[in-house]
Amino acid sequence: MSSEADVRYKVFTGPSGNSEYFISVTPGAGKNPAGQAIAAGYRRALEELGLEPGSAVFRRVFLRAGAGRSALRKAALLAAPGEGPVAVSAVVQPPLPGGAAALLAYHVQGRTLPRKRRLGPGHVEVEGEGLRHIWSTGLAGGPAAAAGRQTEKLFGELERALRRRGGSLADSCVRTWLYLPEIERSYAGMVRARGEIFRRRGLTRETHFISSTGIEGAPAARPRRLGLDAYSAVGLRPGQVSYLNDLSRLCPAADYNVTFERGTRIAYSDRAHFYISGTASIDREGGILYPGDALKQLKRTVGNISALLGSGGGRLEDLMYLIIYLRRPADLPRLKGYLGKKFPGLPLVTVKGAVCRPGWLVEVEGVAVARARRPGFPRF
Repeated sequence: MSSEADVRYKVFTGPSGNSEYFISVTPGAGKNPAGQAIAAGYRRALEELGLEPGSAVFRRVFLRAGAGRSALRKAALLAAPGEGPVAVSAVVQPPLPGGAAALLAYHVQGRTLPRKRRLGPGHVEVEGEGLRHIWSTGLAGGPAAAAGRQTEKLFGELERALRRRGGSLADSCVRTWLYLPEIERSYAGMVRARGEIFRRRGLTRETHFISSTGIEGAPAARPRRLGLDAYSAVGLRPGQVSYLNDLSRLCPAADYNVTFERGTRIAYSDRAHFYISGTASIDREGGILYPGDALKQLKRTVGNISALLGSGGGRLEDLMYLIIYLRRPADLPRLKGYLGKKFPGLPLVTVKGAVCRPGWLVEVEGVAVARARRPGFPRF
C-alpha cells in the first residue's frame, strides 16, 4: 500500500489472448489531496501493467458529497490522449475511511485494442466477436419527480439506446446499478415501477430478471435525482446466459416482491463472467441475519456470494473486484482485518451507502471471471 493511494489490480488472461484488467485506487494516508493521489495511482497502475490508452473501457469514480469539479478531473475522469470513448460513471458515495474520491477501472487489451464508439451521451459500445457490449453510465431521473416516474424515465432511456443497436431490455441487459439519494423514501417507488416495467417487457419469475444493485447514492452531475448505470450485451446466443442462486442459502428476490436476479453468468468460448448483484446477510426465507453485527453480516454475505458463484461453477478465488457498501462508517475498522485475510490484494472499494432495509449494515457486489471451455460460443 502506498501512503498516497492504495492501488490494486487483478488480471485475467484467456487462451484467446485477450486480457481483462480490474483496477481499484483508494485514498491512502499521505498528504496529497485525494484527487491527485487517485490520478497518480491510476497512472502508475497503467504503466506497471503496460496498458495502452485505448484499452480503457469503463471507470467508476466514487465521490464524497461536494467533491467538486477539480476532484472529478484529478480522479482521471477526463479522457487521456488516445484512449477514445470510455464509459465513465461518477457517483456520490463517500469513500471510506475518507478522501474525496476512489476509483474502479476496467481495461481490455489483447492482440488488438477494443473497437469502441460513443453512441451518444451516456452510452459507449465495444464491439467484438459478433457482440456489442454497451456500457450506459450517468443516466439521471427527472427533476422534482417521484421515484417511480424517475425509474420509468431511466429504463426508457436505456431501452431506447439498446433498441437503436438491435437489442432489448429483456434480451440484452445484463446488469444494472440504481442509485437512490434518499433510499428509505425512494426505494419502494423504484421497486414498484421497475417491477411494472419488467412485467410489460416479459421479465417475470418464469423467464428471468436482471442482476442489480439498488443502493444509497446519486449521479454526481445531478445529486438529487435517481441514477442508473447498466451493462448490456447485444447478440448473446441461446444458452450463453444463465442465472445464479443457491436456494439452500438465499430465496429468489421475487419472493419478497423485488425483481432482480442474484447473479448472472455469461459463457464465452474460453471464460465465464459472473455478475454478482448487491448481496447482504440474508437467509433462505428472506430474513435478516445477525442484526446489529456488521462483521457477522459481512461473513454471511461472503458465504452467500461464494454459494452464488458455486452455482455457476465459480469460486471466491475467481473474483476480480468487490465493492462494499456500509450503512455505518464506524463499522469499517472491525471489517478491515477480515477483508484483508479473506481477499489479500483483491481490488476493493469501500463506500458509505445505506442498504434497502435498515437492518442490513453491509452489502457487497462484485465480478468474477473463470476459465471455461465452450467452443460453440463467441470468444471474449
